[in-house]
Formats: sequence, C-alpha cells, structure tokens
Amino acid sequence: MNEATKTIGRDLGRMFQALAGLLFVSVLIPLIWGEYYAIPALVVSGVLPFAIGRLLTSRFREAAKPGKLHGMIIAALGWFCVAIFGSLPFFLIAWTVELAPPILGDPSQTSTLAAFTQPINALFESMSGFTGTGLTMTDNEEVLPRTLQWWRSFIEWTGGVGVIVLTTAILARPGSGSLTLYKSEARSERIHPSIVSTVQTIWWIFILFTFVSILLLWIVGMPLWGAINHAMTGLSTGGFSITDNSIATYDSAAIDFALLPIMLLGSIAFPVHYLILQGDLRNLYADLQTRWVFIYMSLGTFVLTTLVYVGDTYDSLFTAFRYGSFQFVSAATCAGFQTAVDTTNVALGRWSAQAQLTVTFGMVIGGAAGSTVGGIKLIRALTLLKGVRHRISDVFYPETAVRRLNINGRRLNEREIRQEFEEAAIITMLWGAFLAIGIFVLLMILPQGEYTLENVIFEVASAQGNVGLSAGITGPESLPTLGKLMFLFNMWIGRLEIIPVLVTLRAVFRRGGIYQ
Repeated sequence: MNEATKTIGRDLGRMFQALAGLLFVSVLIPLIWGEYYAIPALVVSGVLPFAIGRLLTSRFREAAKPGKLHGMIIAALGWFCVAIFGSLPFFLIAWTVELAPPILGDPSQTSTLAAFTQPINALFESMSGFTGTGLTMTDNEEVLPRTLQWWRSFIEWTGGVGVIVLTTAILARPGSGSLTLYKSEARSERIHPSIVSTVQTIWWIFILFTFVSILLLWIVGMPLWGAINHAMTGLSTGGFSITDNSIATYDSAAIDFALLPIMLLGSIAFPVHYLILQGDLRNLYADLQTRWVFIYMSLGTFVLTTLVYVGDTYDSLFTAFRYGSFQFVSAATCAGFQTAVDTTNVALGRWSAQAQLTVTFGMVIGGAAGSTVGGIKLIRALTLLKGVRHRISDVFYPETAVRRLNINGRRLNEREIRQEFEEAAIITMLWGAFLAIGIFVLLMILPQGEYTLENVIFEVASAQGNVGLSAGITGPESLPTLGKLMFLFNMWIGRLEIIPVLVTLRAVFRRGGIYQ
C-alpha cells in the first residue's frame, strides 16, 4: 500500500475515534431524560467509527507525517466521513422509534422524527450540524427526543471549533504533523508555538465562553435546557435550535439582545480572545479583523434597520432595530438564528428584496478568519479592497518606487502582496462560482413562481456560508433530493473553504492524482 494512503488512513482513524468519544459521552443524555430507547442507537453509532478508527490507527501507526496534500485530503475526507457517521444517531433513533419493540418502551413517532428514516435527510442534518450551517430537515424541533436535540447542538458546538482541532487536542502528539492538519481546516494563526498547546487553549477558551453564555441566557429568562443548547449553537455560530421557530419562539427582546454578544464572540478569532483574556484589551480595536467585525456589524445593522423601517416591514423604529440588528448579526456571524418568522408578523422570505440581499451580503462575507464563522471572511474582503487600491495607486508612483502594503500590522513587499491578493481572489472567485452553480441548480428544480430569485440567492448563500437562515426553501418535503445533494456539497466546501475539497476530488477522479 502507498505511504500516502497509510498517512491518510491513520489520521482519518484518529478523527473517527474522536467522533466515537462524542457519541459515547452523549449516552448520558438519554440516561438523564429517561429516553432509554435511544441508548442502543448511540452505542452502535459510536462503536462503528471507533472500531474503524482503531483499525486504521493500529495498522498505519508508523505512517509518515502528513504533507500539505495529505492534510487537505484528510480534512476533506474526514469532514465528509464524520458527517456520515454523525448521521447514524438520527437514522437509527428514527428507525428505533418506528420499529420499537416493547422492551424499549413506547416512544411516540412524529413526522419530524420520521423524516430521518430517509438516509439523505439524516446525512443533511449531520453535515449541517458539523459544518455549523444550521439548515434543517426538521419541521418542528420541539418534538424531537432530547437525545437528538442534544446531538444536533453538540455536533455544531464541536464543528464550530473543528473536528481536526478536537482530534489534535485529544489524540495528537507534538511533532505528529499537527500543524499541517491544523492549517488544512482553514486555520493559520497560532496562540503558542506548539500546535497541540494552541488547540488545547482554544478549547479552554471555548468551554469558558460556553458556560458564560449559558449563564447569560438563563439570567435573561431562557429555560435552562434552551440556554444550554442555544449557548452551544450560538457561540459556535451554528444556529440549530430546539424550538419550532428558532429564537422567535421566546418572543423576548432581552433574549434577542443577549444573543448578540454571544454570536459576536463566535465571530472573533481565538488568538484575539486569548490576548484579551490575558489583559491586552487594545486588540479590540488594534486587530484589523476585530475592529472591522464591529464596524461591519454596525453598518449592516444600520442599513438593514433602515430598509425594514422605511419599507414598512415593521411599524416602529425599535421593532425594526430589534429584528434588523439581530438578523444582520446572525447572518454576518453565520450563526443562523432567526427571529423574523411569521409569528413575528413578517418572515425573512417576505422581507423586501433589498433587505434580503443585505442579509445575503452579510452571509457571504462572514466574520473573522480563525473564528467559528463561515463565508469568505473579513480578512479576505479587506485584502481585496486594499490590494485593488494599492494597484490603482501604482499609476501615481514612479516605476522605481518601493512600496509596501500594511495589512493587520504586517508590512508586505511586492511578492507578499501578490501572494496574499492571489489567495483572496482565488477563494472569492471560487466562492462566487459555486454560489452561482447552486443558484442555477435550485432555479432549475424548484417549482416556478413559488420562490423569488432573492429567495433562491438567499438560501444558497446561507448553505455555502454555513449560516442556516432560511427563506422557507429548505425542508424535508419542500427541497427536492437534488437540492439536498447540492446543499450537502455547498455546506462541505463552505466549511473547508473549497480548495481542500477540489484537491480531494481531483485525487479521487484522476488516476494517480494523490501522488502528484
């Protein structure tokens, strides 16, 4: 067997073992809530990836460290396989309830849970969870078993930081190629020289913020179970909810405004959080991305509030600000929580085209790189803008002039400028290309006249930006199978920033591609 295959197999095995650990820990939930019928499904779901992972890591224990190519393939294949294994609890619990023998009690079947008896719906939910997207195949989350409510939140919480980051924190050793894998998951900045120490610190910060978020939501009136789940999915900017109408169910301005800082915390890079927790508060404004997170969110809130107020979507300025600020921050942080639903008078899908496209813009850009958000990322948008300005201003300087470009405290020479600008331009171009493909596919398969063009653009941007806001298109019945497959791909490439997935597809479909 080729050495590259051994390396990939060993590190995939580590990821599968980490996933098995999440499943075994989750057995506590049905024990606490008395949903004993769910325990066999969770155990089987955990044993399968653990056994495969153990076999791979044992057999390929002495494989070489991963290189850049290996890292990309491991990331892409690993995330897809983890989504497949993560779909087993949805699928097996749904079928357990469907065919429940007397020994397991008499769990009640609902149409919401029954949707997961279809493998495509279970895989969609799992991929949406791990990628932090939040689009769902459920039509009423409230009737799901607590076990699945927890699993949906737990996989978003884990996926927000990253499956590879989790695996590295638990199973990796210093010098085991962890840096390569860390970078393959669309991360680059380190907190400590050691990658293992870096990811462990990231997890400690994330756990601390999770407990603070739970406490804040509980204080403002959210029930404890809701506070636990929504703190996890809000901080991870995932957006899964345990209620039928997301955050709109609570109809509480206090809860809406309490979630704003939680979502913002998730959109700021972890290294910046670390420095701030160390007392270096100047990073709130000195760091380019963090500064623009607040500028960008403020401007977007102002524009969206103006549009929904002037356009008579809401009849008071406070109401327009409440829904406008929440929905823009939810979109731009890629959290995907929703307050604008029919029960609040006007659902997002019925906002004006200008308002929907403003929210779409927020979903496309996203927050800071190195955080839990999706989208193109602020640093790339800023790099493109600064790069364009730099090129235009070249005309006004003599050819002999030596110029440098400042980006986030770094003074780049011409070679570095080209490299940074090229990377940002390639990712942005690919992002736009796959967004256009998704829009085209959706327009082809949806019933004509049922949804507007802005609805379709909104929904595809939500899937690829790993956001989860919906204009009403995504659902077990409303979205055709081809649309579900398209969105699975959009969510997958959106989480890994496209390149690792394209590299993996080339390796799979081109004979010998993995070795070149």
